Amino acid sequence: MRTSIATVSLSGSLTEKLTAASLAGFDGVEIFENDLLASPLTPEEIRARCADLGLTIDLYQPMRDVEALLEDEFARALRRARHKFGLMRRLGADTVLVCSSVSPHAVDDDALAAEQLSRLADLAEDHGVRVAYEALAWGRHISTYDHAWRVVESAGHPALGTCLDSFHILSRGSDPKGIEDIPGEKIFFLQLADAPLLAMDVLQWSRHYRCFPGQGGFDVAGLLRHVLRAGYDGPLSLEVFNDVFRQSEAGPTAVDAQRSLLTLQETAGLAAPPAPAPPTGVAFAELVTPDAAPVSAVLGALGFARTARHRGKPVDLWQRGDARVLVNTGPAERRDGTRLAAVGLESPDPAGAARRAEALLAPVLPRRRAPGDAPLEAVAAPDGTELFFCATERPGLPDWRADFEDTGAHAEAGAAWRVDHLSLAQPWHQFDEAALFHRGVLGLRPQESVDVADPYGLLRSRAVTTDDGGVRIVLTVGAAPTDDTAHAQHIALATDDVVAAARRFRAAGGPLLPIPGNYHDDLAARFEFADGELETYRELGILYDRDAHGTFRHCYTHTVGRVFFELVQRDGGYRGYGAANAPVRLAAQHAVRGFTGG
Repeated sequence: MRTSIATVSLSGSLTEKLTAASLAGFDGVEIFENDLLASPLTPEEIRARCADLGLTIDLYQPMRDVEALLEDEFARALRRARHKFGLMRRLGADTVLVCSSVSPHAVDDDALAAEQLSRLADLAEDHGVRVAYEALAWGRHISTYDHAWRVVESAGHPALGTCLDSFHILSRGSDPKGIEDIPGEKIFFLQLADAPLLAMDVLQWSRHYRCFPGQGGFDVAGLLRHVLRAGYDGPLSLEVFNDVFRQSEAGPTAVDAQRSLLTLQETAGLAAPPAPAPPTGVAFAELVTPDAAPVSAVLGALGFARTARHRGKPVDLWQRGDARVLVNTGPAERRDGTRLAAVGLESPDPAGAARRAEALLAPVLPRRRAPGDAPLEAVAAPDGTELFFCATERPGLPDWRADFEDTGAHAEAGAAWRVDHLSLAQPWHQFDEAALFHRGVLGLRPQESVDVADPYGLLRSRAVTTDDGGVRIVLTVGAAPTDDTAHAQHIALATDDVVAAARRFRAAGGPLLPIPGNYHDDLAARFEFADGELETYRELGILYDRDAHGTFRHCYTHTVGRVFFELVQRDGGYRGYGAANAPVRLAAQHAVRGFTGG
């Protein structure tokens, strides 16, 4: 289906918004009145600019407080409308959005509302314009889509129809099934937005917290199916008011928006991009550092061995069990040095995963390959992390390890380690985009967001996983654009004996993060432990958590650059990440080196 986006959903000038929408592949736009008023271009120039960019102007909005008014107030509304309809002819837009009245002068009289909307439609028809009437969720007398439709149906004017907005419908808890009773030709426009499930005033919710479909908690796909069953064949248009989007670059936001519609159409059965090929595990985590010595020392103390080196690049492969870390010695991009720059994902179909990524606007990254290098495909996540689609020792598929030469070193025998999860810090404005990216492009399943208290702010965290937990990625972000608490990344390593692993690390000279004694005193009040068990946790800085499925023991190394390691032991099917312990860990990191971590 055709796709459209309201200019209010993007940041910048009107020309910047139009360019971003076009480059992201949108077919049309809704021109928001404030954007037009602030533009130095005439309506004719805007019309020409849209045509040059391949964009149609699908809607002009909004027109407010025009129905159920006393006659003198309505006369003034018609005067405003006459001016706007003339402007729309110059602009080349043929549909105007009329919101249900919030005016204190509006009266509760459906018959009067229908009669005045009919007169408004008469005037619109004279200018070649259609009126799409929308129920605002906070409308004074008309606040539900079915009520708005009854008024439109009563008016019975060919130039008057309804506009359906997923936020206004779903935020009120209305049943969207009734949409199927509206004739498709009378649904003049469809606006789509998602939102997190919040308990707050609906107007503030709408104006500040909308997001693109798939990034919130609404069943936007279900609503879309009802609209399609009604016979609607117009564009799928995004109208998203969001404080973060207003501060973000228009180009990436427009791509995120288009990706949300591609994913939505797939979910609703309207499109069939290449099927997702969810990863089955983590092949490697790649660290880039200007100085390999500090991180190599930590890996050595953890029992990793430098088993291989890349044939043509300064990249070492460190391995213990099935846990592999690449250490890439390269120039520092930041003063804090070492960072987690890339992740290799075990893929059942690397080529298919790459096709899926390209179809969802995550183009495969160009790579400089030497002759004989394994043909690995990689895409960039929203935060810039490179994601490689890999195969390790699988017949018929190129093995990424063929690019490495063995050093002769071997990791400790019997070390059944693997990467349990990765924590990736996100730029403040890309947290929701990252969750949608990992779901849509990689086929991972987002978990609920969790807020974590930091001594100097608040962190937000959201895990995306495969159904079996073979891949777990935790996305974190600080509370504000200037919040440095989002800057840490970490690699969690799974072991079947975290106490032994911690003792071995400490004996090899590795520094474990010290945990305040008050934490372990509190554990004694919350849980029962075997004799000596809690004392061992206190000695090694091990934290403890329990859920309905099992237990979780974990501890942390000190930080190298932006990266630290976590040792974890999951027993009995524990499903979480020790979120209850995160505030203690964050405070301990601050105490050790004034570090703000994520």
